[in-house]
Amino acid sequence: MAEACQGIPQNRMAALPNFFIAVDLKRGQNLAAMGRPREFDEQAALDSAMDCFWRDGYEATSVRDLTVRMGITGASLYNAFGDKRSLFRKVLQRYAERSTRERIARLESTLPPKQAIRAFLGEIVERSIEGDRRGCLLVNTALEIAPHDPELAAEVATHLGEIEAFFRRAVIAAQQNGSVPPDRAPADLARLLLGVTLGVRVLARSNPQRELLEGVVRPALALLDYPDRPNQPGNRGELQ
Repeated sequence: MAEACQGIPQNRMAALPNFFIAVDLKRGQNLAAMGRPREFDEQAALDSAMDCFWRDGYEATSVRDLTVRMGITGASLYNAFGDKRSLFRKVLQRYAERSTRERIARLESTLPPKQAIRAFLGEIVERSIEGDRRGCLLVNTALEIAPHDPELAAEVATHLGEIEAFFRRAVIAAQQNGSVPPDRAPADLARLLLGVTLGVRVLARSNPQRELLEGVVRPALALLDYPDRPNQPGNRGELQ
Protein backbone atom coordinates (compact mmCIF):
# COMPACT_ATOMS: atom_id res chain seq x y z
CA MET A 1 0.00 0.00 0.00
CA ALA A 2 2.88 2.33 0.88
CA GLU A 3 4.57 1.66 -2.48
CA ALA A 4 1.28 2.18 -4.34
CA CYS A 5 0.78 5.53 -2.64
CA GLN A 6 4.28 6.89 -3.34
CA GLY A 7 4.15 10.10 -5.35
CA ILE A 8 0.60 11.03 -4.22
CA PRO A 9 0.48 14.47 -2.52
CA GLN A 10 -0.21 14.41 1.21
CA ASN A 11 -3.48 16.40 0.90
CA ARG A 12 -4.85 13.80 -1.52
CA MET A 13 -3.66 11.02 0.76
CA ALA A 14 -5.65 12.57 3.60
CA ALA A 15 -8.77 12.72 1.44
CA LEU A 16 -8.68 9.02 0.45
CA PRO A 17 -10.45 7.66 3.56
CA ASN A 18 -13.32 10.11 3.06
CA PHE A 19 -13.56 9.08 -0.59
CA PHE A 20 -13.89 5.38 0.26
CA ILE A 21 -16.44 6.17 2.98
CA ALA A 22 -18.54 8.10 0.44
CA VAL A 23 -18.35 5.20 -2.03
CA ASP A 24 -19.47 2.74 0.64
CA LEU A 25 -22.35 5.00 1.67
CA LYS A 26 -23.49 5.40 -1.93
CA ARG A 27 -23.32 1.65 -2.47
CA GLY A 28 -25.34 1.08 0.67
CA GLN A 29 -27.98 3.57 -0.45
CA ASN A 30 -28.29 1.85 -3.83
CA LEU A 31 -28.63 -1.58 -2.21
CA ALA A 32 -31.23 -0.25 0.18
CA ALA A 33 -33.19 1.25 -2.70
CA MET A 34 -33.07 -2.06 -4.55
CA GLY A 35 -34.40 -3.93 -1.52
CA ARG A 36 -36.96 -1.32 -0.52
CA PRO A 37 -40.58 -2.27 -1.29
CA ARG A 38 -42.53 -0.09 -3.72
CA GLU A 39 -44.18 2.86 -2.07
CA PHE A 40 -47.13 2.71 -4.46
CA ASP A 41 -49.54 0.14 -5.88
CA GLU A 42 -48.07 -0.89 -9.24
CA GLN A 43 -51.33 -2.34 -10.54
CA ALA A 44 -53.27 0.80 -9.64
CA ALA A 45 -50.53 2.89 -11.27
CA LEU A 46 -50.80 0.77 -14.43
CA ASP A 47 -54.55 1.31 -14.49
CA SER A 48 -54.01 5.06 -14.23
CA ALA A 49 -51.47 4.94 -17.07
CA MET A 50 -53.97 2.93 -19.12
CA ASP A 51 -56.62 5.60 -18.63
CA CYS A 52 -54.13 8.26 -19.71
CA PHE A 53 -53.02 6.46 -22.90
CA TRP A 54 -56.58 5.39 -23.66
CA ARG A 55 -57.95 8.91 -23.32
CA ASP A 56 -55.24 10.91 -25.13
CA GLY A 57 -53.40 8.38 -27.29
CA TYR A 58 -49.76 7.34 -27.12
CA GLU A 59 -48.15 10.27 -28.90
CA ALA A 60 -50.13 12.97 -27.07
CA THR A 61 -49.37 11.51 -23.65
CA SER A 62 -46.23 12.90 -22.04
CA VAL A 63 -44.20 11.40 -19.20
CA ARG A 64 -45.34 14.34 -17.08
CA ASP A 65 -48.98 13.50 -17.86
CA LEU A 66 -48.32 9.94 -16.77
CA THR A 67 -46.59 10.81 -13.50
CA VAL A 68 -49.38 13.22 -12.55
CA ARG A 69 -52.08 10.69 -13.36
CA MET A 70 -50.24 7.80 -11.71
CA GLY A 71 -49.35 9.86 -8.62
CA ILE A 72 -45.64 8.95 -8.74
CA THR A 73 -42.36 10.67 -9.57
CA GLY A 74 -40.54 10.32 -12.86
CA ALA A 75 -37.80 8.33 -11.11
CA SER A 76 -40.36 5.91 -9.68
CA LEU A 77 -41.93 5.47 -13.11
CA TYR A 78 -38.60 4.60 -14.73
CA ASN A 79 -37.53 2.32 -11.88
CA ALA A 80 -40.80 0.36 -11.91
CA PHE A 81 -41.81 0.34 -15.58
CA GLY A 82 -38.93 1.61 -17.73
CA ASP A 83 -39.42 4.33 -20.31
CA LYS A 84 -42.73 5.51 -21.79
CA ARG A 85 -42.71 2.85 -24.51
CA SER A 86 -42.00 0.04 -22.04
CA LEU A 87 -44.81 1.29 -19.83
CA PHE A 88 -47.17 1.35 -22.80
CA ARG A 89 -46.37 -2.26 -23.64
CA LYS A 90 -47.20 -3.25 -20.05
CA VAL A 91 -50.45 -1.29 -20.36
CA LEU A 92 -51.38 -3.18 -23.53
CA GLN A 93 -50.73 -6.48 -21.77
CA ARG A 94 -52.92 -5.46 -18.83
CA TYR A 95 -55.67 -4.24 -21.15
CA ALA A 96 -55.67 -7.50 -23.11
CA GLU A 97 -55.76 -9.53 -19.90
CA ARG A 98 -58.58 -7.59 -18.28
CA SER A 99 -60.68 -7.01 -21.40
CA THR A 100 -60.22 -9.51 -24.21
CA ARG A 101 -58.95 -12.57 -22.36
CA GLU A 102 -61.39 -12.19 -19.48
CA ARG A 103 -64.33 -11.92 -21.86
CA ILE A 104 -63.23 -14.90 -23.95
CA ALA A 105 -62.63 -17.09 -20.89
CA ARG A 106 -65.99 -16.17 -19.38
CA LEU A 107 -68.00 -16.80 -22.55
CA GLU A 108 -66.24 -20.05 -23.43
CA SER A 109 -66.84 -21.41 -19.95
CA THR A 110 -70.51 -20.43 -19.66
CA LEU A 111 -72.12 -20.59 -23.12
CA PRO A 112 -72.42 -23.01 -26.05
CA PRO A 113 -69.96 -22.03 -28.81
CA LYS A 114 -72.41 -20.40 -31.23
CA GLN A 115 -74.02 -18.39 -28.43
CA ALA A 116 -70.54 -17.39 -27.22
CA ILE A 117 -69.82 -15.80 -30.59
CA ARG A 118 -73.12 -13.91 -30.52
CA ALA A 119 -72.56 -12.79 -26.94
CA PHE A 120 -69.03 -11.60 -27.71
CA LEU A 121 -70.21 -9.39 -30.56
CA GLY A 122 -73.24 -8.29 -28.56
CA GLU A 123 -70.98 -7.10 -25.73
CA ILE A 124 -68.74 -5.28 -28.20
CA VAL A 125 -71.76 -3.39 -29.54
CA GLU A 126 -72.95 -2.51 -26.03
CA ARG A 127 -69.50 -1.33 -24.95
CA SER A 128 -69.22 0.74 -28.12
CA ILE A 129 -72.56 2.46 -27.56
CA GLU A 130 -72.06 3.18 -23.88
CA GLY A 131 -69.24 5.15 -22.25
CA ASP A 132 -67.07 7.98 -23.49
CA ARG A 133 -66.22 6.85 -27.03
CA ARG A 134 -62.63 5.98 -26.20
CA GLY A 135 -63.04 2.85 -28.27
CA CYS A 136 -60.78 -0.19 -27.92
CA LEU A 137 -57.20 0.49 -26.83
CA LEU A 138 -55.90 -2.28 -29.10
CA VAL A 139 -57.72 -0.89 -32.13
CA ASN A 140 -56.67 2.66 -31.28
CA THR A 141 -53.06 1.49 -31.07
CA ALA A 142 -53.35 -0.36 -34.38
CA LEU A 143 -54.49 2.87 -36.05
CA GLU A 144 -52.14 5.32 -34.31
CA ILE A 145 -48.84 3.55 -33.71
CA ALA A 146 -48.67 0.21 -35.50
CA PRO A 147 -48.16 1.64 -39.02
CA HIS A 148 -44.73 3.06 -38.04
CA ASP A 149 -43.71 0.79 -35.16
CA PRO A 150 -43.18 -2.83 -36.27
CA GLU A 151 -42.64 -4.13 -32.72
CA LEU A 152 -45.86 -2.69 -31.36
CA ALA A 153 -47.65 -3.70 -34.55
CA ALA A 154 -46.60 -7.31 -33.92
CA GLU A 155 -47.76 -7.06 -30.30
CA VAL A 156 -51.17 -5.71 -31.30
CA ALA A 157 -51.45 -8.40 -33.98
CA THR A 158 -50.78 -11.06 -31.34
CA HIS A 159 -53.58 -9.75 -29.12
CA LEU A 160 -56.01 -9.51 -32.03
CA GLY A 161 -54.96 -13.01 -33.05
CA GLU A 162 -56.30 -14.25 -29.71
CA ILE A 163 -59.75 -12.94 -30.67
CA GLU A 164 -59.51 -14.61 -34.08
CA ALA A 165 -58.46 -17.87 -32.42
CA PHE A 166 -61.49 -17.67 -30.12
CA PHE A 167 -63.83 -17.27 -33.09
CA ARG A 168 -62.16 -20.18 -34.91
CA ARG A 169 -62.43 -22.49 -31.89
CA ALA A 170 -66.07 -21.52 -31.39
CA VAL A 171 -66.98 -22.12 -35.04
CA ILE A 172 -65.29 -25.54 -35.06
CA ALA A 173 -67.03 -26.53 -31.82
CA ALA A 174 -70.38 -25.27 -33.12
CA GLN A 175 -69.96 -27.33 -36.28
CA GLN A 176 -69.21 -30.36 -34.16
CA ASN A 177 -72.43 -29.93 -32.17
CA GLY A 178 -74.43 -29.25 -35.33
CA SER A 179 -75.40 -25.62 -34.69
CA VAL A 180 -73.25 -24.19 -37.54
CA PRO A 181 -73.31 -25.64 -41.09
CA PRO A 182 -70.32 -27.91 -41.75
CA ASP A 183 -69.57 -26.35 -45.13
CA ARG A 184 -68.43 -23.06 -43.58
CA ALA A 185 -64.65 -22.55 -43.44
CA PRO A 186 -63.77 -21.88 -39.76
CA ALA A 187 -60.63 -19.89 -40.55
CA ASP A 188 -62.46 -17.63 -43.02
CA LEU A 189 -65.37 -17.08 -40.66
CA ALA A 190 -62.98 -16.27 -37.82
CA ARG A 191 -61.20 -13.63 -39.92
CA LEU A 192 -64.52 -12.15 -40.99
CA LEU A 193 -65.79 -11.96 -37.42
CA LEU A 194 -62.53 -10.32 -36.31
CA GLY A 195 -62.92 -7.76 -39.10
CA VAL A 196 -66.49 -7.07 -37.99
CA THR A 197 -65.30 -6.62 -34.39
CA LEU A 198 -62.68 -4.07 -35.44
CA GLY A 199 -65.08 -2.33 -37.79
CA VAL A 200 -67.68 -1.88 -35.04
CA ARG A 201 -65.06 -0.38 -32.75
CA VAL A 202 -63.89 2.11 -35.38
CA LEU A 203 -67.39 3.08 -36.53
CA ALA A 204 -68.53 3.68 -32.97
CA ARG A 205 -65.85 6.34 -32.43
CA SER A 206 -67.77 8.72 -34.68
CA ASN A 207 -71.28 7.27 -34.82
CA PRO A 208 -72.19 5.03 -31.87
CA GLN A 209 -75.70 4.23 -33.05
CA ARG A 210 -77.16 0.84 -32.17
CA GLU A 211 -78.97 0.40 -35.48
CA LEU A 212 -75.76 1.03 -37.42
CA LEU A 213 -73.55 -1.26 -35.35
CA GLU A 214 -76.05 -4.10 -35.13
CA GLY A 215 -76.59 -3.77 -38.88
CA VAL A 216 -72.88 -4.43 -39.39
CA VAL A 217 -72.89 -7.46 -37.10
CA ARG A 218 -76.13 -9.11 -38.19
CA PRO A 219 -75.12 -10.26 -41.72
CA ALA A 220 -71.92 -11.81 -40.36
CA LEU A 221 -73.82 -13.74 -37.69
CA ALA A 222 -76.26 -14.95 -40.34
CA LEU A 223 -73.39 -16.88 -41.93
CA LEU A 224 -73.38 -19.11 -38.85
CA ASP A 225 -76.97 -20.19 -39.53
CA TYR A 226 -78.53 -22.92 -41.65
CA PRO A 227 -80.33 -21.07 -44.48
CA ASP A 228 -83.00 -23.80 -44.74
CA ARG A 229 -83.86 -23.69 -41.01
CA PRO A 230 -85.16 -20.15 -40.44
CA ASN A 231 -87.19 -21.10 -37.37
CA GLN A 232 -84.44 -22.95 -35.54
CA PRO A 233 -83.66 -21.21 -32.20
CA GLY A 234 -80.64 -18.96 -32.48
CA ASN A 235 -80.75 -19.19 -36.26
CA ARG A 236 -81.83 -15.67 -37.22
CA GLY A 237 -78.58 -13.74 -37.02
CA GLU A 238 -79.64 -11.95 -33.84
CA LEU A 239 -77.22 -10.78 -31.18
CA GLN A 240 -77.38 -12.36 -27.75
